[in-house]
Formats: sequence, structure tokens, C-alpha cells
Amino acid sequence: MSVLRSLNQVAAVTWMNLRNVPARPSSSIVAMLGIAGVVAVLVAILSISAGFKKTLSGTGSADTAIVLRAGSSSELSSGISAEDARIISQAPGIAQGADGPLTSSELYVVVDVPKRTTNTDANVPLRGVQETAFEVRQSLSIVEGRRFESGLREIIVGQAASRQFAGLDVGADLQWGNNEWTVVGVFEDDGSLSESEIWTDTRVLQNAYNRGSSFQTVRARLADIDAFQTFKDALTADSRLDVTVEREADFYSGQSRVLTAIINSVGVAVTGLMGIGAIFAAILTMYAAVSARTREIATLRALGFGRIPIVVSVLIEALVLGVIGGIIGGVVAYYGFNGFQTSTLNWASFSQVSFAFAVTLPLLITGLIYALIMGLFGGLLPSVRAARMPITVALREL
Repeated sequence: MSVLRSLNQVAAVTWMNLRNVPARPSSSIVAMLGIAGVVAVLVAILSISAGFKKTLSGTGSADTAIVLRAGSSSELSSGISAEDARIISQAPGIAQGADGPLTSSELYVVVDVPKRTTNTDANVPLRGVQETAFEVRQSLSIVEGRRFESGLREIIVGQAASRQFAGLDVGADLQWGNNEWTVVGVFEDDGSLSESEIWTDTRVLQNAYNRGSSFQTVRARLADIDAFQTFKDALTADSRLDVTVEREADFYSGQSRVLTAIINSVGVAVTGLMGIGAIFAAILTMYAAVSARTREIATLRALGFGRIPIVVSVLIEALVLGVIGGIIGGVVAYYGFNGFQTSTLNWASFSQVSFAFAVTLPLLITGLIYALIMGLFGGLLPSVRAARMPITVALREL
């Protein structure tokens, strides 16, 4: 019976408190907007890493393998000779096309391209690929113009790169070093990292950058997902080779770890400081609420209401303000940042990656939990003050 009585008291006092919230619009709005601002910033910052990770983790497939020189952490630091590439293409487990094994020996360099918004130069990947690259990457398709022709200084541009960087429109001519290139097409690849790149014929790129017959990676489309281990074992057991073999999807997922860790750390630090300010705003709001209801609380205590129901009721009021602020912040973050296109430096390859902010459901839930925590801490001290208020002192204000 005492538990039921306490619950009834909590419900009665909480309902009274919530009905009185409109009587304090200024302080309540300040608390809610403070929490909303923190949640919006938190979700917006974390959506950067979520979008970047989504782009990289969505690149590649489980039935495609990438081969690099042993010990290489990125394509830029890798190197594979023409002879090694030939040996790799003859390994078991590779899917076969009309003209032979579906492998693409590729070269990766970085070129300067100005951003459309700031006109400052950025590092953009220029990838040399073989004709079979279009069969290895099954999801890639030309959406404007045509493919480059082998032996010519022609390039095709990823859709994301075309949006973010200037001078990459079909028909444009670009000058890198002593070489002039012509944009002949734009491609898409399901929003993957490839859309941040520029592609050309690998032989042409080798000649333009004096790379001889060397490559940096070999991509192989496998006969099926289970053929990966057969393919990997054959290459790592071959004494002629010194290579690392990974599934393409796993390789790119690992490339996102450094930047996402940095962004998440910055996001937590920034919103932590902002959260302290929001908690103080909530504390002041709840203190004002308790002070305005001094007589009401004293009367309730005199009528037999316990300390715990009063503490709980004040905390619930603070949590309600936190929830409302969290919802407002989440809505602002979603409609203000979700899908926003930008580019940033991929620390693994020191080149730009174009991606979209991703405000996901887990991020919105994280923001709401953060809002509840701020509301809880904001209402803790005022609730204790309300419970400790001497009845005799409070009743003198009647």
C-alpha cells in the first residue's frame, strides 16, 4: 500500500508541475533550447564520421579482392611490378570473363583540382585502370558522356567529384604537369569511394608520370565469395610474391578508422563543454521552478506528501524538458545536415573523399540519451532542494 501511495503522490505532484510549465515560458524555453543546441551540434558532428564511414564501408564487395605490396597501409605506399601483376592474374579463384581473368592492375596518383565553393586546390585521386576494371566493379556505370579510350589522355570523373570540384565537366580540358587531359564522361558507383576519383587508362597514366610498367594494386573479381581464401592462400604461399591480400570491402572499412576516431573525439569534446552550459541552464530553470512553487510544495508536505515523490516529480519535469529539447535538436540536425554534400581529407591516402552527412537513427537516439542525461543532472540539485525545504519556513510565505 505504501508503494502505491507513493506512486499516486508522484503522479499527482508531477501532473501539477507539468501544468505549471506554461506559466514559466521564458526559463523553460531557455533550458529546452540549450539542450536542443547541444544535441543538434552533437548529432551534426557525428553525422560527418557516419557519412564518411558509410561511403568507405559501402565501397567494394565481398567477392572482390585487392592485392597490395606486403606492409602497405594504403595504395599510395604500395608497389607491384608488371611480372607480379601477371602472376596474380593467374591465381586460382578468380572469375573468368570473355577475354580471360577478371583482374585490373591499377596505378594511383594524386592531382590538384580546385574546389567549386572555395576555389582552393585539393588532392583528388587520379586512378589508372585497365579495361577489365569495368567488369571487376559491376555496380559502376556511365551516367554522362562515354568511357575513355585506351591509349588516349581521356578521363572519366566520379559523380561526387564532379559535384565538389571545378573543371570536371564533360568536354573540359585539364592540365596536370606537362600533360593535357580531356573529360569524356561521368560515372556513378552506388555512392562508393570510387565516385570521388578520376579514372583513365593505366598505360597512359604510367607514361604521363614516368612509372614504367609498375602498378600499385591489383583488383580481382572472385569466382564467388568463398573463393577468397583459395585466392589469398595461393598468393601468400607463392615465393615469387610479397603481397597482402584483403577483401575490398574490408580494406576500405579499415581506411575510415583514423578519421572517424578523430571526428568522434572532437564531437564528444565540443558537445561535452556545451553540455555543461546546457546543464547549468537546466539547473537555473528548475531552481526557478522550485522557488516559484515554494508554497505549493510546503502545502503538499503538510498534507502528507513524502520527500521522495517531490524529488521524483522535479526530476521528471527536468527529463521532460530534456526530451523536448532532444527532439528539437534531432529534428534540426536531420533537416539541416542529413545528405549535405562535402569532401574531406582521407588520412590513409592523403586525398579528398566526397561524401554526404548521414544523420542516422542510432545518432538520433544517442542525441536523445544525451538530452536525458543533461535533463537529469539539471534537475538533480533543485529536486534535492525541494525535498529538504523545511515546511515551517515555506509555510511562512503563505
